[in-house]
Amino acid sequence: MVTRRSSAHTAPSTGPAPGAASASEGAGSAPTVESIAQDLAAAIVERRIAPGTWLREEALGRVYAVSRTKVRAALVMLAKDKLVHTVPDKGTFVCQPTVEEAREIFSARRLIESEIVRLFVARATRADFDRLRQHVRMERSSLKGLALGAVREQLLGDFHVALAELTGHHILTEIVTELVGRSSLIAMLYQSHNDAHCATDEHEQFLRLCEEKNTDAAVAYMMDHLSRLEASLDLQQVGAGRQLDLVKALMM
Repeated sequence: MVTRRSSAHTAPSTGPAPGAASASEGAGSAPTVESIAQDLAAAIVERRIAPGTWLREEALGRVYAVSRTKVRAALVMLAKDKLVHTVPDKGTFVCQPTVEEAREIFSARRLIESEIVRLFVARATRADFDRLRQHVRMERSSLKGLALGAVREQLLGDFHVALAELTGHHILTEIVTELVGRSSLIAMLYQSHNDAHCATDEHEQFLRLCEEKNTDAAVAYMMDHLSRLEASLDLQQVGAGRQLDLVKALMM
C-alpha cells in the first residue's frame, strides 16, 4: 500500500494536481499511473477523501490533466490495495469498511495468527529472531523521526507479515498479508488511538516468549495484542466521514 504524503498543495489554474503525482515528474511532463495512484492513496489514508466518496473518472482526469484511461488504471492499482472498490454501472468508491467487517477481519487474524505463532516457535532460528528484532528497531526509529502515522501503521503491520513469512507457510502468509493490509487501512481510516510505542514494546515482549519456547504463552500474548489493536479502533466513526468535493479535497 502506498501511504507517502504528497507535498504541499497549491491549486493550479491548469495542469496536473500538485502533490506526489506532479512532484515525482519532471517539469511539464504528465503524471504517471503510479504517481496518480500514490497521490490518491495519500489523500485517502489522510482522510482528505472520505470513505464512501465517488472517485469520478472525469473529475480526476481534469485534476491530473490525463486521459480517463490513465485514471482508470490508477484506480485498478488502488483496488488491489483494497483502498477502493468498483460497483458495476455506478463507479469507483473509496472503501468504507463496516463495523462488522472490521470485527471479522480481526477475528480471522486471531485464528490465522495463532497457528502462525505455533509454527514460528517450532521452527525459528537465530537468524529469524535477528530479522524480527531488526524490524522492531525500525519501528522504534520511526517513532523518533518524522514518519507519518500511516507509515508507522504499515511498519507495525509488516511485523506480522514478516513473522508469517518466517514460518515458510506460503498460503498462511498470503492470507495474513491481506488481512494485515485491510486492518491497517481500517486503523488509518478510523483514526485508531493505538499507541505505536506500546505496540512495538509488545512485539519485543512477544519475541522474548518465543525465544523461551513458551508456545502457549506466546500464542496467548499475540491474541491479547490483536484484541488490544481491535479495541483501539474508534469504530463509531464509520460512515461519519466528511464529504468534500473531490477536486477540492485533492487540492488540500
